[in-house]
Amino acid sequence: MRSLKDSDPTVRRPIAFLSLLGTTQLHLRRPSVIAYWSVAFPGLGHLLLSKYWRGFALFFWELFINYNGNINLLILYSFTGDFERAKAVVNIQWMALYIPTYIFTIWDSYRTTVDLNHAYMLAERENAEIQPFIIGNMEINYLDKRKPWVAAMWSLFVPGSGHLYIQRLVMSLFLIVWWTIICYYSNLLPAFHYTLLGDFAQAKSVLNMHWFLNIPSVHLFSMYDAYTNTVENNKLFEWEQSKFLKRDYQNSNFVMPFKKSIRGDRMYVVSTFEHSIYLELAITAIEMKGIKKENIMAIPMDKKDEVGRLFDSIHNSDGLSLFDLPALLAVFFGIFGSIYGFLLKWGPLLWGLIAIAIGFALGFVIKLILMKKHNHLQNNKTRTEVVLIIECLENQMEMVKDTLWSHQALGVRKLDIGSD
Repeated sequence: MRSLKDSDPTVRRPIAFLSLLGTTQLHLRRPSVIAYWSVAFPGLGHLLLSKYWRGFALFFWELFINYNGNINLLILYSFTGDFERAKAVVNIQWMALYIPTYIFTIWDSYRTTVDLNHAYMLAERENAEIQPFIIGNMEINYLDKRKPWVAAMWSLFVPGSGHLYIQRLVMSLFLIVWWTIICYYSNLLPAFHYTLLGDFAQAKSVLNMHWFLNIPSVHLFSMYDAYTNTVENNKLFEWEQSKFLKRDYQNSNFVMPFKKSIRGDRMYVVSTFEHSIYLELAITAIEMKGIKKENIMAIPMDKKDEVGRLFDSIHNSDGLSLFDLPALLAVFFGIFGSIYGFLLKWGPLLWGLIAIAIGFALGFVIKLILMKKHNHLQNNKTRTEVVLIIECLENQMEMVKDTLWSHQALGVRKLDIGSD
């Protein structure tokens, strides 16, 4: 269950750790984004950093102190203009404990992100090997490419399920348990039932606003964390596979296909692939059919966004900024939509959902404009990530081409340069 080089004293900073409970890795993050999640709900910023013990402790602290101090009700009545009720409901003794720790949470999550960004830079330069496959009595964990939007959508339906999709079992269990508790004590499902029936007054009367105001932060955090971790896991898979291909399929004795060097009985097939498990399946299938390893050359391509990865400052990283602002605006719009929806006819549930949609759309439009302005918008079309060159006999040509096509090659071509 260890990184391949964890026990090697020469490796100081492995870039990732695979265990049966999940994959933990270093990657670049924006400190400001992590701090904003700590503003939304203490502990969430630390959980994004995989600082689980600290994140769990701060999450429990937030629920406990907030509940005893009636902080969410204070926020509700203050923003709806009912100041006398706000003063009556708040518990000053608990509130005095709340503020210092709340500020510390924001500061510490920002500081820790900066430190971990430094650690990532050193780990990337150290370039230590990792073990991509773990198997045990109860579970299996492995690196693979998965779809970020699938993880986000499952988290939309059931917070925590997106983390199951990407094998983050500890976070999944944590989110499922606390989502269930928050939904139960907020009376979310009865309120949702009455809202669908159009009985908005009854929906407002059954809804526990103290617990309900926690829902936008926890729900959208679940989507955001599942999405970002899927993207970063995919990058980790590509990084590990590139190292494997360079190590095992770039034989120094491989004869590159130049016209003067090709013997009459030798043929070359060139194909292109995305990084995926199908690439390794294709290579091993071809080896099983008689092509030697030294006759296979795999060339992972450098990507412009990875080669050009720079810090604007030491407190800034390239991250997943397209999804950052929409998720954060959706959280804050959702909270305030729920607060003011308490005064409006449709109630906190519908207005909260409407506000979340508006916040997410607004954030997405802003980020598209900013990214287009700074030329950072990436082309999402399928692109070549690995070039595969295979030397074979003429009677093996069709077998090689068929094998490549059947394993999702993006393109396959025979090189017609062997004859005059």
